[in-house]
Amino acid sequence: MFVRVHETINELVRSNLVTIVNKESTIIPLSGHAGKFSIITFEEYISIALDASRTVGIYPEIKDPVFINKHVKWDGGKKFEDIFVDTLLKYGYKGQYMSENWLKQPLFIQSFAPTSLVHASKLTDSPKIFLTDDFSVRTQDTNQSYWEITSDDYLAYISNYVVGLGPWKDTVVPVVKNYLMAPTDLVARAHAHNLQVHPYTYRNENQFLHFNFHQDPYAEYDFWINNMGVDGLFTDFTGALHRYQELVSPHPKDETANSLLVKIAQMISAYEGH
Repeated sequence: MFVRVHETINELVRSNLVTIVNKESTIIPLSGHAGKFSIITFEEYISIALDASRTVGIYPEIKDPVFINKHVKWDGGKKFEDIFVDTLLKYGYKGQYMSENWLKQPLFIQSFAPTSLVHASKLTDSPKIFLTDDFSVRTQDTNQSYWEITSDDYLAYISNYVVGLGPWKDTVVPVVKNYLMAPTDLVARAHAHNLQVHPYTYRNENQFLHFNFHQDPYAEYDFWINNMGVDGLFTDFTGALHRYQELVSPHPKDETANSLLVKIAQMISAYEGH
């Protein structure tokens, strides 16, 4: 399980935001507590994972780095990305995907800004995911089109810095009038460049479920995992995804999440050795 750290703030700028409260941006609030609590910090999110009784990974996003680097200045000329990675290293997050260190504290770093991911690659070997937006949205830092950043040439380039893509799901399988159309070849092409694919965002509410799934989130999970062959999913309803996984492939109760990750790593190592 990974905790998706979507919009958090650093302790260094929190003092300027003490009057801001967290407001859910969804049409149907998840908790019913919108506007009642202050914004949680990055370090507080990390503590949730580290204080858990089992292995819980985190999936933090380098959010709006162009905007933040323009308006927030840190000592020593550091950038937002530097502070972000420094915080992860402070709490012991390090190591390549499926390495011993990574298995102890699983982590994916995500960003829509490719230059941020390239810069972060100079600071940490932790795995990174390049997020891509809608067809019409250009990258915030390099002003590139969707078609440029999903071309084979660009996938070959970005694969030097990231382990996968995080595309909006409706760009992987386009939608017309809330019905799925023919899938694109993005998953296959990403896999050809040894890149994982983690689409976003999966939700349980009826208005977010395409008609093909008949208001059944399990049917959506099944389609994306088994038909599309994606490697991971962003969901706002982790409990539902966990229950789906338990339904289709339950694991023995005495096995911890960490022991399962170790087994997966061993299988990958054995496969790569052939």
